Amino acid sequence: MIGAAHTILGRSASLRDRPYFIVLAGSNLGKTFKIDGDTILGRSSDAQIRLQDEGISRRHARVFVEEKDLWIEDLKSANGTLINGVRIDRQKLQDGDKIRVGATTILKFSYSDDLENSFQQKMYDAALHDGLTRAFNKRHFLDRLGEEAAYAKRHGTPLSLMMLDVDHFKAINDRFGHPAGDQVLAELAQIIAGQLRREDLFARYGGEEFAVLCLGVTLGPVSILADRVRGVVEGTAFALGESRAPVTISIGVAAYTPGADDGATRLVADADAALYEAKRAGRNRVVVRSAKA
Repeated sequence: MIGAAHTILGRSASLRDRPYFIVLAGSNLGKTFKIDGDTILGRSSDAQIRLQDEGISRRHARVFVEEKDLWIEDLKSANGTLINGVRIDRQKLQDGDKIRVGATTILKFSYSDDLENSFQQKMYDAALHDGLTRAFNKRHFLDRLGEEAAYAKRHGTPLSLMMLDVDHFKAINDRFGHPAGDQVLAELAQIIAGQLRREDLFARYGGEEFAVLCLGVTLGPVSILADRVRGVVEGTAFALGESRAPVTISIGVAAYTPGADDGATRLVADADAALYEAKRAGRNRVVVRSAKA
């Protein structure tokens, strides 16, 4: 593992400086990643730096320490690793290097202190997350949905979507007030997030509606996940005014249509249609809609 940068990496820097990657372009724009020892970059769920852009391999590149310096090597990725515009097999990293992986992701290698990194991370979080629920916001969700649909189309991998909506949410606001409604949404988001995998993308789609994009999973397992989430929510007593009471959700589930030109748009439309069908059927239930080619 890497300790303080001045003791492990041979360079003249502040005692507080540590090595980071900062995302200059790509779906993780603005995010910072601290480099702690041997680090894998890629799409895989077990990569220490997980990047989702098109053209990034599951295990794309590796950062490692050699004789007190940080090096990066390409792991025979499909599209290669470039440093400052030049394709490399392995190369020592220098402060300010720009590393390109995949079609759009550019990382800047930099040394900075923890205070500077914390500020950068807060800026990133504010841009991509909903302030109330801490789920990703709709803009980020739609950006990622387009990228993941393109990846699924290119590689033939499964992609599924859950759309969730709080039942009778207007009645909650009318009876207990909007602060209580906000508390329900915040608590609900925590419950849902606790049921998901690391690679699932959870977002607040708007109002009391949420979306969960499940990467690499077919309709069957996602349907099981959806019903588990519904059951956990139903079994939770939410804070409503001076008391606690159950809240229920309805869920629509759909799968990406392989080869469809409008795959991302159709996926949302199908999941939304399933959600409204669940509402019409009495709420507090999951409806699965198979996309038509």
